[in-house]
Amino acid sequence: MLWLYRLFFLPALLVLAPYYMWRMRRRGGYGHKFSQRFGADHVVPPKRSGSRRIWLQAVSVGEVLAIEPVIDALTRDGAVEIYLTTTTSTGYQLAKDRFGQRVLGTGYFPIDWWIFSERAWRAIEPDLVILTEGERWPEHIRQAQQRGVPVIGMNARLSDRSFRRMRRFGFVNAPVLGGITRLLPCSTQDETRFRELGVPAAKLFTTGNIKLDVLIAPLSTADRAQLQSDLGLPAGLILLGSSTWPGEEAALVAAWQSARKQGIACSLLIVPRHAERRTQIEHLLREADVTFHFRSRGIAPRVVDVAVGDTTGELRRLTQLADLVFVGKSLPPHEGGQTPVEAAALQKPIVMGPRMSNFRVIAAELRAQGAALEVADAAALQTEVLRLLTDRAARETMARAAGAWQRANAGAVDRTLAVIREELARRT
Repeated sequence: MLWLYRLFFLPALLVLAPYYMWRMRRRGGYGHKFSQRFGADHVVPPKRSGSRRIWLQAVSVGEVLAIEPVIDALTRDGAVEIYLTTTTSTGYQLAKDRFGQRVLGTGYFPIDWWIFSERAWRAIEPDLVILTEGERWPEHIRQAQQRGVPVIGMNARLSDRSFRRMRRFGFVNAPVLGGITRLLPCSTQDETRFRELGVPAAKLFTTGNIKLDVLIAPLSTADRAQLQSDLGLPAGLILLGSSTWPGEEAALVAAWQSARKQGIACSLLIVPRHAERRTQIEHLLREADVTFHFRSRGIAPRVVDVAVGDTTGELRRLTQLADLVFVGKSLPPHEGGQTPVEAAALQKPIVMGPRMSNFRVIAAELRAQGAALEVADAAALQTEVLRLLTDRAARETMARAAGAWQRANAGAVDRTLAVIREELARRT
């Protein structure tokens, strides 16, 4: 099966290359260290005597932020060194800025083809490989098997789409799942799905979601006021659109305008999932005839109605300004949902659409706890936003419920570290 993967991967890559090159150019920043995507130029120093090297792959910004407590705990052990790779340019920049002094090095994950992967493996020479969330690459895993290197799937999850595909095409599961040494699902639902796909129970250990252990340094009153001023937002309530997708910004603008017409002193803060959509969002805001400011353009020169957080790695800080949070990629026609975890950890009342399939368990738990509300469409979003912005007691009740949920589900990082240390101990 792996030989078929190797045989067809390169032709498929060549066919799809124009689309991916266009998307990479649109998002920007991908030219830097581009050769690393072909396995070249991973400059890694020789191993220190007695040390054990971990190759940790975190695909993008969300995963890079989530792994911080794991990296901190492992690097406190002087006998462990970490080489961190990402896939996206934004993830790479954040990894370099955040962990540059704590890890052995940062780089881009190689394209998962035989020659590219083998070249990177020769340079990095890990003793343990960790893949986060949905990262499961056949060639990468095969390289580990050939070298006797254990592979841990950390915070492992299966989206509805991935599960359907893997169940339908069961013959592809062996090279993807068979070579993983330990698989650490982030929920019981994910564990059940992995079992259905044939992963032996002995390999599975449900740790919970490490993102639920997120520790976010709170902004001081002064810092909060300064950030709000820098964005150009006046005093009053703030409605946040968190990681929004096309169409959701328009729904939020309509909801915010409805609230303003009712005399509610509030502003709108939009943080799009993809910052490169700023031109599209600017056109929307001009059409809506509102004043606005984009965070990437520096400090706002005046007070505005709408601020757009089109910068990387700031969602956690910006969420602290919010009085009410809408979680993006959840209104039709979108599917999957963005994570509500940071908003819950910051004890914010949450509104989400019905399409939270990537976080179905978490979304259901938040709703059951009374921390989140589900809305069917843009019209329902407008109704609930208006109601909650006028009901402080309801928002405070939801906020307390969010905090209680997050505390009740903590501990995944410690459980994950226990498995990692167990595998490292076997390599001594």
